[in-house]
Amino acid sequence: MITTEQGKSIKKLGFGYMRLPQKDGEFDIELLNEMADKYLAAGFSYFDTSPVYGMGQSESVFRRTVVERHPRESFQIATKLPMWTIDTPEGMQEKFDNSLKNLGVDYIDFYLLHGLSGVVSDRFPSSGIDKANKMGAWEFLKKCKAEGRAKHIGFSYHDSAEVLDRILTDHPEAEFVQLQINYADWEDEVIQSRKCYEVAMKHGIPVIVMEPCKGGTLVEVRQDVADILHRANSGASLASWAIRYSASLDGVLTVLSGMSTMEMMEDNISYMENFQPLTDGEQAVLAQAKEKLESVDTIPCTGCRYCVEGCPKGIRIPDLFKIANNEIIYEGKGDAARRYENITKTSPKASECVKCRKCENSCPQHLPVVELLGRTAGMFE
Repeated sequence: MITTEQGKSIKKLGFGYMRLPQKDGEFDIELLNEMADKYLAAGFSYFDTSPVYGMGQSESVFRRTVVERHPRESFQIATKLPMWTIDTPEGMQEKFDNSLKNLGVDYIDFYLLHGLSGVVSDRFPSSGIDKANKMGAWEFLKKCKAEGRAKHIGFSYHDSAEVLDRILTDHPEAEFVQLQINYADWEDEVIQSRKCYEVAMKHGIPVIVMEPCKGGTLVEVRQDVADILHRANSGASLASWAIRYSASLDGVLTVLSGMSTMEMMEDNISYMENFQPLTDGEQAVLAQAKEKLESVDTIPCTGCRYCVEGCPKGIRIPDLFKIANNEIIYEGKGDAARRYENITKTSPKASECVKCRKCENSCPQHLPVVELLGRTAGMFE
């Protein structure tokens, strides 16, 4: 069992430093200070970041908001080695040292190979798995752990259960795996949440859950879906159903929530401070909600924004998909058309896609982005 340095269990709500609050075009440090203080005061302690999050500033923002303001033993920090940013074996040490410097810490509690996948793409040349093996990334992680500068080593993952089984068989040194798990993706044949989770359990590997709310899409659901959940418990937020679903699974170390407002923080703390797993009755309600949710074909984008970085036209793909989903969910009765018109006054339209497919090579969800941009253009242009 993985515990804190003091031997305490890690509570099942992690603070994801990916979708950080902003104010006047800058990260809202004052708000993040307040959010981190409230989170720690409630007994939570696990923070998740990466050198590539927050326009490359997430680690430094974490240093300013947590490391410089709280005792080191009061929190755990997870950060990552993004293999697609590494060109030489020496680059891994440089990236690790930069993370320590940016975070302002002497050691990292959870160090991950970032986004391992067998898919060959621009973002993962020769596949992230092959590149990690070629660069000696696993040996590097073991060295960091032997030196005491990485307490626990593992990886985040976006691929099939079959490939995950092979990784865990080949690398028993992995102490945990970070998986995308939520009730919408549980039986999805692309994400394979259930199958990947079962592989991790077979190997006895603790799971850190990412995307429990599927990038917010399980919070911004259609009214008929929301009604099912609200009838069952009028006082429970839509986020609480999703996060408690993932946290109720055996073997889950913690569930990451990308909290970007104080309201999100307070809501999450309200039901996770004294966490209670979903009852059988609540599981049945979620099954009904999922069935209703799947009756409409929305775009399953999580808003990670990896696709935006390499787009030669600078199309704000996740933002356009979010607007398209609004149009689908509210059947043209919302304000999606106005929002699309406003956003495309200062940034490219969906129809300006040149079909280079760099976005598809970067998408952890393996979405047919070019096709979906065409669909979006058809809605509004």
